Amino acid sequence: MGKYRIEFDRANCISAFACIAVAPDQWHNADDGKVDFTKEEFDDDELAKNMDAAQVCPVRVIHIINKETGEELI
Repeated sequence: MGKYRIEFDRANCISAFACIAVAPDQWHNADDGKVDFTKEEFDDDELAKNMDAAQVCPVRVIHIINKETGEELI
């Protein structure tokens, strides 16, 4: 189990694919044309790329949660 968790509001995703551009090993284009992620939980070694993906999202539907503290990092 990872230290961080992704909360993704997929229903409001506009498929801009900015997350895929910065973190293609974590985010991908799903069969329905929407974006989806590879892993819901991850550790420190993947934090930076997932933070980048959340920050470039034009509609801010990607949130990173610290599982230990419950803090929403973005």
